[in-house]
Amino acid sequence: MKRLIIATVCLALAGAGASAQPRLNENNIPEVVKAMTTEEKALFVVGIKKDEPPYKGKYLPGTGGVTYPIPRLGIPSIVMMDGPVGIRLSKNETTCFPTGLLTAASWDRTVARTIGEAIGEESLDMGNDVILAPGMNILRNPLNGRNFEYFSEDPVLTGMIASAYIDGVQSKGVGTSAKHFAANSQETNRLDGDSRLDTRTLREIYTKAFELCVQHSQPWTVMASYNYLNGIYTQESRDLLTLILRNDFGFKGLVVTDWTGKRNTPRQLNAGTDLFMGGDPKQTAHIHECLANGTLKMEDLDRACTKLLELIVKTPAFKGNKPSLKPDLDAHAKVARETATEGMVLLKNDGTLPLEPVRTALFGVYSYDLIQGGNGAAWVNSPYVVSAAEGLRNAGFELDPGLEKLYRGYASFISEDLKSNHKVNVHVGDAQKPELEITRELIQNTAENNDIAVITLGRISGEARDRILTKDFLIQENEKNLIETVCEVYHAAGKKVVVLLNICGSVETASWNYLPDAILCTWLPGEEGGNAIADVLTGKVNPSGCLPMTFPLDYFDAAGADNFPYQFISDRANESVVHPERRDMPLKNIAYTDYTEGIYVGYRYFCTNSKPVSYPFGFGLSYTTFAYSRAGVKVKGANVIASVTVTNTGSVAGKEAIGFYVSAPLGSFKDKPSVELREFGKTALLQPGESQTMTFMVPVRQLASFNSEKSRWETAKGAYKAFFGADVTKPGAEVAFKLSSAKNYPATHACEPK
Repeated sequence: MKRLIIATVCLALAGAGASAQPRLNENNIPEVVKAMTTEEKALFVVGIKKDEPPYKGKYLPGTGGVTYPIPRLGIPSIVMMDGPVGIRLSKNETTCFPTGLLTAASWDRTVARTIGEAIGEESLDMGNDVILAPGMNILRNPLNGRNFEYFSEDPVLTGMIASAYIDGVQSKGVGTSAKHFAANSQETNRLDGDSRLDTRTLREIYTKAFELCVQHSQPWTVMASYNYLNGIYTQESRDLLTLILRNDFGFKGLVVTDWTGKRNTPRQLNAGTDLFMGGDPKQTAHIHECLANGTLKMEDLDRACTKLLELIVKTPAFKGNKPSLKPDLDAHAKVARETATEGMVLLKNDGTLPLEPVRTALFGVYSYDLIQGGNGAAWVNSPYVVSAAEGLRNAGFELDPGLEKLYRGYASFISEDLKSNHKVNVHVGDAQKPELEITRELIQNTAENNDIAVITLGRISGEARDRILTKDFLIQENEKNLIETVCEVYHAAGKKVVVLLNICGSVETASWNYLPDAILCTWLPGEEGGNAIADVLTGKVNPSGCLPMTFPLDYFDAAGADNFPYQFISDRANESVVHPERRDMPLKNIAYTDYTEGIYVGYRYFCTNSKPVSYPFGFGLSYTTFAYSRAGVKVKGANVIASVTVTNTGSVAGKEAIGFYVSAPLGSFKDKPSVELREFGKTALLQPGESQTMTFMVPVRQLASFNSEKSRWETAKGAYKAFFGADVTKPGAEVAFKLSSAKNYPATHACEPK
């Protein structure tokens, strides 16, 4: 009530002496801050309660957040919406694009930028000023519930794909919010869990992607995560938000909280937090209290107001954008379809693919009920979803009518059953549907009438809940039985079997991947997923995606697997905080999580320890073949310049993803990963016999490792080995170079464990 009274008084001042007040423009921000009253400043840096008077009904349902307007100074509200894969609104329809994992699996900046541009266009149409994306936390563990939103286990692939997405959105005059900064690697107890890790690990793995995207793209905002980092909330860490993000990385934009209630406001403002979302009146009152008792300095509040004004003057709202509320859904559907094909990964193919349209037995509930995207902030109210069944039919395939009737009926039944039994325990979206058990006799009957079998396995996850090892990562018994029986029956009849993985993250594959003839990982491919799947299966598009993470043989093969809540099952929906009665108990992997693996995340661990995997980082097959030649590398000034020529040696056109991996000498360090990705790219569509020379320029500084004791990045003197090729285990061409002297780069020493 106090906040509402203050807001009403401030709004009433709008007409009083307006001619004597400055009106906000790009050049008078200090003057405007000086003209703001203390009451206005306290309101300004805290988001409004958009669903309460006087703002109720003013904004589209599902809008993420809105800032406080000050009309007398010409300061409008700006709107923030969720949307890593498309704008999330409750009632208005928008396009669902492929998820982050698929985007990163393209290994193509152009794909990420294209998606970003389309989302930027829809933002303008829907009256949005800042899209709360991209999500770019590192895939530390296969079970993070939001892995599908993120990009990779590697910070370079993450940072540069994120940068391209940011460039795309911001090219349309709409802001982005790189999130969640930092070390927000699990959803279980995400509000209060303590991520414990050393400074080297923080700098080389968990903040490196943010550093790259800031330096290349300058997102308009960065979102501070919910969690503790070594005993301090990230939103209250001056080391993290000011010394590292602003001073070291050179970030010039606004730091916004994740949608958090009242915390220690003076600490947050002093740390470098500028905007408190999503609008808790207690925070406004707390600012007044802290100013009065001297625990908050006006200069910190003024800095936050300044940063928010610097953001506002760039926004569509300030520039008078008139939203149409009618996005070009047809044009963007085409973008969704084309980009989805670029990141699908062919994991196995014995020559079965590509397919001609034939009579097809389509098994699996998710063959008919495609998972377009994940739950929570990434959920999108799209106008439709093209299933694999619809996509194949559109491509000319004849589907088994009996199977289709069976599965569609089951999908409808199980959806209602899940809802009626309160099993839809998700933030926003749908629950996982268990696979239908079918008899061997039915499978045998389909084999008599069809030319090929296609099986789809599905996995969905989302915000506020991590995946469960036994339920989500491991293949279920009925799924295994389905694959085994279909393969046995169809192979006995001389017919092939293809498996589609419509998944939100890695799954166990080693126990069954020898059975089918082909496996295509489609990820969560967006609303046009079924058409995109058909495009790849038929060879209309040659698959060129490569894995952005490792598929381990077994979950516990991954470093740090024990240090994750892999079997935490809550007893209520949307469990993301520890139960009140548990808060004082030091629950491992819930109250705190130790990042014992350090810098050895994903392929860094598997390669350094020569540990076998099911599918390595960068793995991906094609319908054609490529050869590497004329590989070279030289050091020129502050950069390493590497080049290689790639030739299509097969019989069909295709694209090749290429990584530039480097093995560095130890220098002053006791250990380093045996190999690290330092750059990547993708060829154009090469015709048979056609070649393209790819050139990568890597700053020498990007070869550095972080020395925590001396608080600096160090690039070692000596001999370096490197190779070209996407698959981290299969060099396409090897090269070597030397650095004649060590290079040191000072940095802020911060965020050590307490």
